[in-house]
Amino acid sequence: MRKLWLNEREYVLFSEAKFNFASEVATRKRSIDFYSMLKSLPDPDPVLRKQGKDIKIYRDMLIDPHVWACVQSRKSGVLSLEWEIDKGKAKSRQADIIENVFNSLDLSTLISEILDCVLFGFQPLEIIWQKQGNLILPAEISAKPPEWFVFDDENKLMLKTKDNFIGEKLQERKFLCPQYNPSYQNPYGERTLSRIFWNCTLKKGGLHFWISFTEKYGMPFLVGKHPRGTSSDETENLANLMQAMVQDAIAVIPDDSSIEIQEAIKTSSADIYEKLIDKMNAEISKAILGQTLTTEVGNKGSYAASNTHMDVRGDIIEADKRIVERTLNQLIRWIYDYNFSGSTNIPVFFMYEEEDVDLTLAQRDKILSEAGVKFTKKYLMKTYGFEEDDIEIAQTNPEQNSKPEPAFKEFKESQFPDQQAIDEFINSFSDEELQAQADTI
Repeated sequence: MRKLWLNEREYVLFSEAKFNFASEVATRKRSIDFYSMLKSLPDPDPVLRKQGKDIKIYRDMLIDPHVWACVQSRKSGVLSLEWEIDKGKAKSRQADIIENVFNSLDLSTLISEILDCVLFGFQPLEIIWQKQGNLILPAEISAKPPEWFVFDDENKLMLKTKDNFIGEKLQERKFLCPQYNPSYQNPYGERTLSRIFWNCTLKKGGLHFWISFTEKYGMPFLVGKHPRGTSSDETENLANLMQAMVQDAIAVIPDDSSIEIQEAIKTSSADIYEKLIDKMNAEISKAILGQTLTTEVGNKGSYAASNTHMDVRGDIIEADKRIVERTLNQLIRWIYDYNFSGSTNIPVFFMYEEEDVDLTLAQRDKILSEAGVKFTKKYLMKTYGFEEDDIEIAQTNPEQNSKPEPAFKEFKESQFPDQQAIDEFINSFSDEELQAQADTI
């Protein structure tokens, strides 16, 4: 019999041992920290905790043109993909209903809102269900501000209301909630905007000082001179005239006074602000796009460096695509729960990039085909992405594959009739007769 040893001396029979594999043991309710006393989990974001604010400060960061451009560039990597409903073994009628639902939704906006979870950690999406005949289908899906929501001690989404600021439980299948790298310890997810908060703050401060520097030292200096012993009233009057001269370029002064224009300070002193802003923009690009080719490599970059950066960006697009697919496939499962419960074969939403035809390969295949090479359906499907029903192999016409006579043959026969007569005369002799004639020479 198999035994389970408890220690060196005690054991129980394996068949009699009591196991508790199916239930969770390490939970917040059993933990010794203060989380066991809370009904909702505090947001662990270090920036928000230090600032004493909510996610709104991250939304304000999208005003920055560079941040906005990077966000749109990252989203466009997924929005440019094609999408399809893979019916698999699902019933055709059910799969058609799913496809019609997705065609009726503003899918471009919905995908963009799903990808907001990359910025804010999570993004609640409320589903408005509507009865259509005998079916219950989503009529509208809209994103709601993440700061309205919290997570309970079981990592389930709750809504903060005026009546219940701690948060109230939500109806099942009411909210989709895509999350970016969530964990048991932090269901709020990782926030990309949190990583660039201080970069944006320093950039904003550097830009402020740069503008002040430009206003102060960007224009030539006016130096007024007057004779010694001039009264303070006259000195103040000259200063006022010089100040007005900055705007009007006109001044009336006594003949014993003068105004000189001195060259502004060298621009090299202002480069430090430009370098600061460029550095902050580079760090922002790293956090959002995973690459900074245009800002750091610049005109020193190479083709290999460009490909390396695009590979990194491709990995990020692939990760974002999986978030979208996971969220929308959850929606499909909920539609099935309401309408086709018990079905095990469910359609799958997936996104893909439509590949361009390799023109070099196509040109090679064209040359080989003209030379008589025959390609199979399997090759055409694998190489060019055709479906089997899209291809029909045409019957080969022998006359099309026959090698054409050289163009110079007609030219040869028509242009040299004497040579043709000589050739025919020589061909009339046998090899032995020609050899005998050659031996007499």
